[in-house]
Amino acid sequence: MRTERLRRSVLYMPGSNERALEKARTLESDVVILDLEDAVAPDRKDHARTLVAETVAAKTFGEREVVVRVNGPGTPAGMKDLDAVLWAAPDAILLPKVEDAEEIESLCAGLDEAGAPRGLALWAMIETPKGVLRVDEIAALGARRRLAALVVGVNDLEQTLRVRLGGDRASILPILSKVVVAARAHHLSALDGVYNNHRDVAGFARE
Repeated sequence: MRTERLRRSVLYMPGSNERALEKARTLESDVVILDLEDAVAPDRKDHARTLVAETVAAKTFGEREVVVRVNGPGTPAGMKDLDAVLWAAPDAILLPKVEDAEEIESLCAGLDEAGAPRGLALWAMIETPKGVLRVDEIAALGARRRLAALVVGVNDLEQTLRVRLGGDRASILPILSKVVVAARAHHLSALDGVYNNHRDVAGFARE
């Protein structure tokens, strides 16, 4: 069983924005996720990889977990992301749109072959219908490897399921519950998705 860490607040920051990465060092959160995927335009990917690797390697986030969200590991961009950041030794790699356990197994084998530190964890985003249907399988196999957390991608689910979330998010409550159950059954952390309007503090509290 893995040691549970406090992950009450998770802050996503775009990996190509140097000013945002500097600000992230001053904000109180349990986890900082430096994003190389959706938050970075295609023509900024190379710049973001260098910036994120340097930021992680500097080790200036204190006790907070530092996680890097990569592009899909089976894509050219995802492989470049991994090559760029592994040497900097983040606490975890966040994988987008995980849809089956074989993706976790394949990446773990590649990390082992590349000599990645044993302490490097994987987090898996559950944000597609296939990922939801297979979440227990993903959690069960992943927990025997490097998987430490399941993260719900609410924005992508809203699009792929063609639903409107609304303030109570009733349309995806069964999915949120399923992810929590799978995570707890296999001793993983379960993390909710992002709240998009950071200026709406009351709306954040309600959600």
